[in-house]
Amino acid sequence: MRILLTTDTIGGVWTFTKELTTELLQRGHAVALVSLGCQPSHEQQAWCAAQSLTHGTSFQFTASNVPLEWMEKNEFVHTQGAGVLLHVARQFRPDLLHSNQLCFGALSVDIPKLVTAHVDVLSWAAVCRPRGLVRSRWLRQYQSLVTQGLQSCDAIASPTRWMALQLARHYNDLPPSYVIHHGRSVGRPESRMRTLQAVTVGRLWDEAKNIEMLRTVHSPIRIYVVGERQCGSSVAPRQIGRSVLLGALPESSLMALLARSSIYIATSIYEPFGIAPLEAALCGCAVVANDIPSLREVWGDDALYFDGPRSLSTLLHQLNRDEELLAQAQRRSFARASEMTAQRMTDGYEALYRALLASRPAVPTHRDVQPGFAAHAA
Repeated sequence: MRILLTTDTIGGVWTFTKELTTELLQRGHAVALVSLGCQPSHEQQAWCAAQSLTHGTSFQFTASNVPLEWMEKNEFVHTQGAGVLLHVARQFRPDLLHSNQLCFGALSVDIPKLVTAHVDVLSWAAVCRPRGLVRSRWLRQYQSLVTQGLQSCDAIASPTRWMALQLARHYNDLPPSYVIHHGRSVGRPESRMRTLQAVTVGRLWDEAKNIEMLRTVHSPIRIYVVGERQCGSSVAPRQIGRSVLLGALPESSLMALLARSSIYIATSIYEPFGIAPLEAALCGCAVVANDIPSLREVWGDDALYFDGPRSLSTLLHQLNRDEELLAQAQRRSFARASEMTAQRMTDGYEALYRALLASRPAVPTHRDVQPGFAAHAA
């Protein structure tokens, strides 16, 4: 198969598409990867260059700074992005479009179109802004872009059932919906240098990450915070309680930090999946998560949960003084994370690609594709 795959260079979407691309290429498929939003980092460019060297014409990469649909200047997102994608499509001649931006489900191409829904402003606002968003030209444009994109694609994939239900709640007349859990490949590091410290990762300017809650957490261990402080006009404070703010880190530095840490704190109040906790668990950290439905869906009984600053403080004190509790939590988180591999994720997407190519437009409705398994009814 020849897949036209879109990505962005901010956070988990890049990690997802990198893992998926790697697996697809190793299985003999060809991938044209197009990044949007911001220019790729040196590390991201180096990874793309390595794929080109390894896979030749089976891989091509195009970088564009066309804004993402949720960004402040979204008036021409589809028009400009469509121009880039159609240009790549004419050269690459893909069999299928897999967009990781919601709006490009409306791209005018005569091939099956799959959209993966990583995040959505309306479901974000339902959690983070329960009084509602201010009606604005930006919001009207966003809703128009996303509605057209979702209603025009052949199928939608979501990383959790929770996310699939949120889309169904906020948008009408959607195509068939599938659930494919994200996967990650991280070798388990040596733990003999592990330190009793905690890490959390997230965009500090995004209230969904809820990192401000650390301001009132009383922790007996050091907490490191990794993530950008600013996006557009949104700027986070320079200090959050006693936490140590490290800013954005390249992937190699983040993995090294997780490998020498003991605990990962998932603070989010809105998190359709959460790749960072998965990475941390694969590096040997115990996952300590905010008790929200999506994180419960992903981690089940294999994470420890809190429901506010006081609850988190109590949990961190318990883990600080009980070595066996911490070791057990680390083992359970690692075992759960080890099931969510890039291979199983790609099995799910590969099966969905084949179904779309074989039976377009008749795709069975409301099914789940569990990683590594064929489609089955939810």
